[in-house]
Amino acid sequence: MKNITQNFGSIYTPVKALVVFQKNDPQGSTYVESYDMDANGYAVNAHPLSLSESSALANALDTSDELRRNFLKSSGLLPKNMLYINPDHDGYAIWYTPAMEVPLFFIDKLGIPNGKAAIPPLLWKGSKKDLYIFALQSVEAIEEQTPLYRAPFFNIYDDGRVCMGTVSVDIQPDCLLQEFMQLWESYFFNSYFSHLLGGKSPVQGNVIQLWQSLVGLGEEFPISALVKNGITLKKLLS
Repeated sequence: MKNITQNFGSIYTPVKALVVFQKNDPQGSTYVESYDMDANGYAVNAHPLSLSESSALANALDTSDELRRNFLKSSGLLPKNMLYINPDHDGYAIWYTPAMEVPLFFIDKLGIPNGKAAIPPLLWKGSKKDLYIFALQSVEAIEEQTPLYRAPFFNIYDDGRVCMGTVSVDIQPDCLLQEFMQLWESYFFNSYFSHLLGGKSPVQGNVIQLWQSLVGLGEEFPISALVKNGITLKKLLS
């Protein structure tokens, strides 16, 4: 027998129900009735909402608001590579990373060794659940009309959205900006590249041969191999 209890999620049971009544008059005065829930999930013991119940409800809502206020909040000065922040509860952030050398991982059947390789400048758009990545020719003078290029990797759709596969993405509702950026970059670079999406090479030429010529050899990434995807940074802001 295998103990799988650690895989069970938390179970929530109903304990209270509120019904809001409002008079059909110009003042629209309101009355709130509270119900307890019995063991079978039925509403019982109807009574006016008490002061203690009101305070408990206010505290629960305040905690939710606090989590929402912390999402994408910077822990200090804004990172220099941050371009745009939408701090709504379901918001997103857009930032860039310069050309650099990073460890990359590929499944065996691609015939590409794992190891460090040079990558081009990248533009990132991350939300709580989704990540989009594009390539840039340069990180100098980025503006709304800056053209974006297809990121030269596997596991990315034509619109730039990354297929995370089996990666377990866990972005908390109170995630601060710097941690948010670090988590997405870590999720992406620590996953294994496995297949092309959309049926087209994301670079000019053969993408497998490109990475075979870069991994572990210390060569600069050939910017001329990038392919435009027809959109600008402004499109990501909508």
